[in-house]
Formats: sequence, C-alpha cells, structure tokens
Amino acid sequence: MKLISWNVNGLRACMGKGFMELLQGENPDVICLQETKMQREQADFDFPGYREYWYSAEKKGYSGTAIFSKTEPLSVEYGLGIEDYDREGRLIAAEYPDFILATVYTPNAQRGLERLDFRMRFEDAFRARLGKLRERKPVVVCGDMNVAHRPIDLKNDKSNIGNAGYTYEERGKFAELLASGFLDTFRHFYPDRDGAYSWWSYMNNSRQNNTGWRIDYFLADQRLAGRLRDAAIYPQYLGSDHCPVGLILN
Repeated sequence: MKLISWNVNGLRACMGKGFMELLQGENPDVICLQETKMQREQADFDFPGYREYWYSAEKKGYSGTAIFSKTEPLSVEYGLGIEDYDREGRLIAAEYPDFILATVYTPNAQRGLERLDFRMRFEDAFRARLGKLRERKPVVVCGDMNVAHRPIDLKNDKSNIGNAGYTYEERGKFAELLASGFLDTFRHFYPDRDGAYSWWSYMNNSRQNNTGWRIDYFLADQRLAGRLRDAAIYPQYLGSDHCPVGLILN
C-alpha cells in the first residue's frame, strides 16, 4: 500500500504545476494533502478513482487538509474538537481495516514566534487525540509538522536554533510524540542520510542549492514496524515549496 503526503501550498495552483504528474507517476493508494487553501466547491477538477475527504479552513485561501483514497475508509473523523484549531481544518483521520491514517497540518510558530504558544497547545491536544485513536487501532500519521527534529534534518542547523520550526520547544514536542509510540519512518530506513529535505524557502535559490528542511513526515505506530517496507521523499515534483513524502506498507 503506497501512501503519499504533500503540502501543496494551494491545490489550485499546484494542479498546474505537477499535482497530476504525481498522481499518475506514483499512483498512490492514498494521498494526504495539507494547505489546500480552498473549499471543495471552488474546484473545477476531480480525481477519478479516488474518494475525496476535505477539511477546509473557515478562512478562504488558508490552511486546510484533504485525503484522497482509492478505498473507502470505514470511517472519517475531522478535527480535534477544539474550535480554535478546527476552524483552520488541520486534522483528518481515516479508519481502514488494519490501521488509522491521520493527516495533520501543524500550526507554524511564525516569524518572531508569535504563534508558539498556540502551537504548543495544539501539540498537546494532537498527541492526546492520537493516543485515543491508538486505543482503537495502530495509527499512521503524516503531514507538514513544521519542525526539523534533528540537526541532520535541515541544512543550516546552528544558525536556525531558536527560529520557527527549530526551537527547543517544538523539537521537544516532536520528541514527545515519538516517545508516545511512533517511529519516524524515513529515519527508520535512512538514519544517516544527509541532504534529504522536504521544504525549501522561495528565497536565495534555496531549492536549487538544496538549502532545505525536512518538516514533512510519515510517523508509524511502533506496532506496525514489521509492516513497513520503505519510506521516500520525492524532490522531483516541483508544484509547491514542499515536495511529497511517502510510505509503503505491506
């Protein structure tokens, strides 16, 4: 089973820049999206063969998540049950026979860490929500988690300490999430691979120079470790400032 996650930074824009090439080239069983930045009724496109589950932000052109799945999930749940976060459309959980797949768009702490407290509260609520899901079935969680966990996960680690996405607080919450029962699947397979990034600034030719960050993840419940076949990053797809990431499960 091939799972893909992509922060598309606006699905309508990404449609003309490589989204269909990804669907046709990789043929995922499920694709999870973040930053769709649209309502479903704004779309003049569809995806034959996929069932669509959208969780758009109330604010137009902002945030939002979606899951497109070839197989109809047993159930789909939206949000954390906390209005401040749910109005931004940040979490969808789709239940399949053997596991639950959740996709998340974690709030960015923003320049000057203006939203760090908002994000910290989200982290705790999100981890608690995953814990409840794990009581039912093993969980796979993917998405833009807006944090580089370790120095190997960004190009310029020392100069970014304390910046949004690389604060001790954000990295600590990510470590707590892993400790609650999850594996970082890319590092599970490639613990020492350097230069493997999923996001690049639009400034200073960052993508051409591979001055990036790995902030998009597939985390798998430790109970699924024996079913993990491979994890991937797909930098060849250029439709966003992020690139897709993937996981293959037996």
